[in-house]
This record gives sequence, structure tokens and C-alpha cells, in this order.
Amino acid sequence: MDRILTRAALLAFGALLLPHWAWAQAVAPIALYAGADRQAMLVAGAKKEGSLQLYATTPVEYMRVIIDGFEKKYGVKVNLWRSRSENVLQRIITEARSGKPTFDVVECITPPMEAFRREGLLQRVDAPVHSELHSWGVPAHREWAVTQLYLFVHSYNTNKVKREELPRTYADLLDSKWKGRLAMEASDHEWFYTVAKDMGEEKGLKFWRDLVATNGVQLRTGHSLLNNLVGAGEIPLALTVYNSDPPTLKKKGSPIEWFVIEPAIAIPNGVGVSRHAPHPHAAVLFYEYILSEEGQRVLARIGYVTTQKKIEPSFDKAFKVLDPAVLLDDYDKSNSLFNQIIVKGAAR
Repeated sequence: MDRILTRAALLAFGALLLPHWAWAQAVAPIALYAGADRQAMLVAGAKKEGSLQLYATTPVEYMRVIIDGFEKKYGVKVNLWRSRSENVLQRIITEARSGKPTFDVVECITPPMEAFRREGLLQRVDAPVHSELHSWGVPAHREWAVTQLYLFVHSYNTNKVKREELPRTYADLLDSKWKGRLAMEASDHEWFYTVAKDMGEEKGLKFWRDLVATNGVQLRTGHSLLNNLVGAGEIPLALTVYNSDPPTLKKKGSPIEWFVIEPAIAIPNGVGVSRHAPHPHAAVLFYEYILSEEGQRVLARIGYVTTQKKIEPSFDKAFKVLDPAVLLDDYDKSNSLFNQIIVKGAAR
């Protein structure tokens, strides 16, 4: 997951969409169709369209596995453009300005998905597959759905940290033995603010101020980089890595393990269909494929916790799924507090 939103970008986004959003409404009848021949209609239409344009943020090597399965099954080509979430946002803004939509499906972390929805970009989809998903995976508006969860866990280098000395609570991190040994990803303000609120906001913010003042917190940009630095022994303990990353590195021989101070915090990743998709049948077909048991098992094999109820999650710890609408509404506050307490504190 990359950091994607700035208030200025969102304001510019809204200002651009309203005067230019006059494209033909061709997607709705397809996305909302409830006939018994829905699947046959989607497949036939997608084959005629021949391709679709996907904007995504999930790493290319993972997304390609899903795309390969879809292309093999339906004979419909997926043109993938993968980038950081802020670049996806900027590209969609540019398209809105030009009045020439290009993307059919967008896949990224759900706070920007919620922003896209609020600006009228995404099409409600009444997909039968929604009944197979966990309740947290399908918002009432049906304009995007959750593909997988990004679960924050803590990783540690087993040559630098003994298992018996791991903290059991966040308060344990205030012990002087952790001085100079902690790090987190440089933009994880949602996680930081959620931990603070769960403690009681005033108490939680005091905890973070005390931790930075006494033991310090190093910052690194990129969750994979942070996890790799733990594996290399440069950082003894990282507070915010994704649950799929430490096992991947461990398989390559790195002395790394993970644990979590429960409940783990989970931010959903989502998928949505453009309200003005140039290839509407293919767009809806791909949307339903990535949410199907077949598509979701690909994500599960990678290590993600998926939204399909048929798939037993490999993550056996308690976790809480954050509400993207709340994350979006709290963005300014959480980002400002993170910069004040963590970023400026780390720079001292």
C-alpha cells in the first residue's frame, strides 16, 4: 500500500469532476443486470470488446497472476498500468480534466476508492459474488468491494531480538531496552492514529510523544524496504510491516519473524468499475473474477487475508478492519498529528 491522498489533490479532484462529468451512461445497465443469463451476457460482451484497462497498485508480479488466470479463462486481454496510489489518483484527475475516460477498473487501497466514489467515478455493481464475501468486504453502496486486507504486524530480526523480550503491549515499548531499536514506515499515519485512539486519544498521543522522546522511532519509506532492513539486521524491530512480507523474506533465508500486539490493524484494499468504462462488459467481468473464489485464492496464496468467506484466513490473530470512510474523513487530523509527533520527533 502506498500513501495516496493530500487534501489539495482531493479538492482539485472534486473541482475537476463536476464540470467535466458528462460522459455517456453505458455501464449501469450491465452492472445492475439481474437476469439469469448475467454471466453469459458478460462473457459474450467482454469477448466482443476484447480487452480492458486496469489501473492497479498491487505489485505487478502478484497482479499478473490474477490477470493471467482471467485472460486464460475468458480470452479477454487486460492492459495493466501499475503505479503508486498517488499516481493513480493523478492520472484519473488528468482524465477527468480531459473528459476522455480511459480506465475500466481501478484497484487500490480503499480510502482513495471512497474518494473516487464520493466524486461520482465508480459504478454500483450488483454482483452475485457479493453474497460470498464477508460483511466488511461489501459496503452498502456497492460501488467498490474489498479484495484483500493489508494487515499491519511487527517484524523483528531474530539475531538482534530474542522472542522472550518482545513487547506484549504498546506500553512495553517505553522500556529503555528499545532505545534506538525501533522503526516504522514513514507514512503510516492511519495506523499511528488508530493505536492512539484505541488507547483513548489523549492517553494514546501522550504514549507516542513519550516513545519518540525516550527511545526514538526511525522512519523508512516503503513497507517492503522496512521489512528488508529488518531481515538484514539494520533495524531490530519494525512496527509497521504487512503480514505477507516477513514469511516471504524468511523463505529466502533471512533471520526474521513477526508478531502482533493484538488486535492487528487492517486497512482494506478495493476494486471498482468506472462509471464510464470504455469496455463495460469486460470491466464488470474482471471485477467479479477478482472477487470470485478463483481470483481470491490467488491472493490468499500470496499471503493476503481475502474477503471470500469460502477461504480460511491464514492469519490466526485478532484483527480489526478500519472503515475507509472514517480514514478519509480523519485524514487531515491523523496526518497532521503524525507529522508533528513522529516525523518531526524522528528528525531531532
